[in-house]
Amino acid sequence: MQAAGGAPLSGADPARANRARRIALLAVLAAVVYVLDQVSKFLVVEFLEHEEPLTVVPGALVLTVIRNAGAAFSIGTGMTIVFTVIALAVVVAIVRTARQLRSLPWAITLGLLLGGAVGNLTDRVFRSPAPFQGHVVDFIQVFPVTRFPVFNVADSAIVCGGVLAVFLAWRGYQIDGTRQTDEQPEKHADEQTGERAGERADG
Repeated sequence: MQAAGGAPLSGADPARANRARRIALLAVLAAVVYVLDQVSKFLVVEFLEHEEPLTVVPGALVLTVIRNAGAAFSIGTGMTIVFTVIALAVVVAIVRTARQLRSLPWAITLGLLLGGAVGNLTDRVFRSPAPFQGHVVDFIQVFPVTRFPVFNVADSAIVCGGVLAVFLAWRGYQIDGTRQTDEQPEKHADEQTGERAGERADG
């Protein structure tokens, strides 16, 4: 069937289907990150909390459970409620942005950020000492001699998503699947120069 003027009624379907696939990828990746984060936290709390740190790779990887009242990597302890509100805002912003999503790289980026944000937000809402003031479970310690902060799966996803977001923005990749480059304004400037030269020649 065709609409008035001979345009096919299904003309917008490919774009809509592409957006649906990207949103589905975002949701699946966020769910995978969330499940990995929550399952790993449950296991380490169940079996490692109040125990001696477990050395997985000597000098490189140790599992040790701590409760973090701050942001990722134990930054800003004592501001739990503030970070809870920020995490809620981030989740809402990602969900709203997803309505314009048509980019595969951005689907992966937002999926990592959403899964990580929801993972730590779950801790802040439901864990002790109080609702919306809960302490996040951290347990991954790399290269202990460097005193690098202890973190968790959600933190890792947030950092990876943040790095990807910076890279995509730097390269000009947009949420809607388009790419902004420096060539576009240069081309526009060349066209304007040509028009002015033509006007002077006519004069």
